[in-house]
Amino acid sequence: MSSVTEANVLWFLPTHGDSRYLGTSVGGRHVDLKYLRQIAQAADDLGYFGVLIPTGRSCEDSWIVASALAPLTEKLKFLVAARPGLISVSVAARMAATLDRLSNGRLLINIVTGGDPIENKGDGFFADHSERYEITREFLEVFRPLLAGELVNYKGKHIAVEDSRLIFPPVQEGGPPLYFGGSSAPAIDVAAQSIDKYLTWGEPPADVAEKIKVVREAAAAKGRKVTFGIRLHVIVRETNAEAWKAADDLISYVTDETIEAAQKIFSRLDSVGQQRMIALHGGRRDKLEVSPNLWAGVGLVRGGAGTALVGDPETVAARIKEYMAIGVDTFVLSGYPHLEEAYRFAELVFPLLPLTHAKPSRHTQVNTGPFGETIANDILPELRKHVSQS
Repeated sequence: MSSVTEANVLWFLPTHGDSRYLGTSVGGRHVDLKYLRQIAQAADDLGYFGVLIPTGRSCEDSWIVASALAPLTEKLKFLVAARPGLISVSVAARMAATLDRLSNGRLLINIVTGGDPIENKGDGFFADHSERYEITREFLEVFRPLLAGELVNYKGKHIAVEDSRLIFPPVQEGGPPLYFGGSSAPAIDVAAQSIDKYLTWGEPPADVAEKIKVVREAAAAKGRKVTFGIRLHVIVRETNAEAWKAADDLISYVTDETIEAAQKIFSRLDSVGQQRMIALHGGRRDKLEVSPNLWAGVGLVRGGAGTALVGDPETVAARIKEYMAIGVDTFVLSGYPHLEEAYRFAELVFPLLPLTHAKPSRHTQVNTGPFGETIANDILPELRKHVSQS
């Protein structure tokens, strides 16, 4: 086990919808460019390391969204999906190099193999689980060298290129960092061979520690080192009681019929990670706290990441530090609604975490804060430390 001393925290752009509640149109929001800009600019100003943009047919295209928001932000990085099997590897490399240049080196690449056979067929992609990972492996054997400035000739089982190269290189030397998640044996083998940062969904710390051990040993066997990240939702309030109430409220419109319909769809997926998410709650409402302050209610109706850290700032920070102690250095977070929760998490939890990207405190007497509203138009409010109450 290898603990880390500093962490990166990324936020999430909800390009497939946002709301105050799950499983209903009540509280739903128009997720247009204006709203996504608000979230991205808030994340940028609050000091988040970057944002994840999801991928799939339920989402707006991640590359176009990142291209639209990059000029509207300053330091924020964009974790954008490359989909082996859905796009030419050379075209994907040119897209990545272009976006990296236009964003001045703020691109991160999320390699997504895809776990929904029905959706894949709708995209004209009919490979089964094992074939998808074969394709991903070959894709990366071309993609990485291209972004590193190499001339590539390659002939594999699924991918072949001749005299493939980039004329215009990316800003980041060697290309943008590669992120990837997958819990199956073929996925772990791909990660060990080619990936910079291995991502897992939010399982209990003991399960994550075991997965990290397996991936780290697989990478070491290939003479490589891999770093680790985790994908979680967060529900942070000033007291634990308020946080758990907010968790209950989030699924207050979710019916048993909605859960059954969602779980039926999830059962068709051949993603091992999704199967592990389902196993945490089993589609039941009565056993949703699967580990201290780790709540699986989101996964009743949401695919992919289905767990949330719930609690007051000190509790959530402590749980994050537990993951750091087992080697997780990157936290990809989200919360409902995403604009408000981005503020809550940054304002309440950032000061309690050792971050690589913490913003410096501003000590000033002019009206640039942060100090709250002036009292009676004359008095600056005093800074008092919050005392947590359970």
